[in-house]
Amino acid sequence: MAHAGDVLENPATGDRLVFLRTGTETGGEELEYELEFVPRGFAIRDHLHPRQAERHEVLEGSLGIIVAGRERRLGPGDVEDVSVGTRHRIFATQEEPLRARFALRPALESEVLLETLFGLARDGKVDSKGNPSQLQLAVIFSEFAELGRPPKPPPGVQKALFAPLAALGRARGYRASYPEYSEGAGKPGEYVFIDEWDVDARPEAVFDALADATTYPKWWRPVYVETTADGPPGLGCTSHQHFKGRLPYHLHTRSEITRHDPPAVLEADVEGDLRGHGTWTLTELPDGRTHVRFDWIVFADRPLLVWLTPLLRPALRANHAWAIARAVEGLEPYARVIAKEKEVSLAA
Repeated sequence: MAHAGDVLENPATGDRLVFLRTGTETGGEELEYELEFVPRGFAIRDHLHPRQAERHEVLEGSLGIIVAGRERRLGPGDVEDVSVGTRHRIFATQEEPLRARFALRPALESEVLLETLFGLARDGKVDSKGNPSQLQLAVIFSEFAELGRPPKPPPGVQKALFAPLAALGRARGYRASYPEYSEGAGKPGEYVFIDEWDVDARPEAVFDALADATTYPKWWRPVYVETTADGPPGLGCTSHQHFKGRLPYHLHTRSEITRHDPPAVLEADVEGDLRGHGTWTLTELPDGRTHVRFDWIVFADRPLLVWLTPLLRPALRANHAWAIARAVEGLEPYARVIAKEKEVSLAA
């Protein structure tokens, strides 16, 4: 998982990338990064982003861009916005590297893709032009096609053409993402989510809200529909959840608290319509606020789900980002209510 300020460098091409705002920090809404580079590779070929809008802003130097057949030369301060699904490409207008700021909305898995490409280059797994092998590219494309693809031929034809190469690549151990390059990369059939944000409430109140699953429908709306528990929060406590996301399905799960260390760490195992393990880590900040980190690992155990993981992962990550954004909206005001009720109770 990338963080604002993280730097990626490509020794093969000399490119240098700095993350400015990440999907985690914006609830999945946007990825923004600064790049010092000479245009090359996929970006200089006609392509489109099926589900993302892209913003190009030149900071130093100049950049050429063609959008839907219209050509522009961008200088410092110039901006070009490319809407979802619009054919475009960039091209070099100078020999030396330029510096530009890019933004993608929504973020989807773009951070993981960038970390993968830079990681392969850093480990010398690219050619002199910075390109991974054809089998590696096929595996990457099979999973990240929704982030960018050529405008022709039709998407179904592209997938059919890449499928045999991708299958061969996976058989030889290639992956679309790697844990050593990105925390957001999961094993085959595994989804790894890491989310962090700050809450303007003390850790005790935040922990109480997170530990008591029966409160989720009150503050994590409209994600959680109904929850029940077999007793007060504590080690071994079990609860049942009925929840939904933006995708057209509802899920029913059972969770058991496996670690209960208030107000710092809460862990639970989940089974049912999905199987996973979640860890909430709370850290008190100097100003009294609470830094929240949620590590959530979901396992796709069924053979069909494992096989469909490359296709499902972008949609599931987008769905997760939407759900976490609802948690960010609801957790703080609810925790502040809990804190206020405790103050009143102590005063009485």
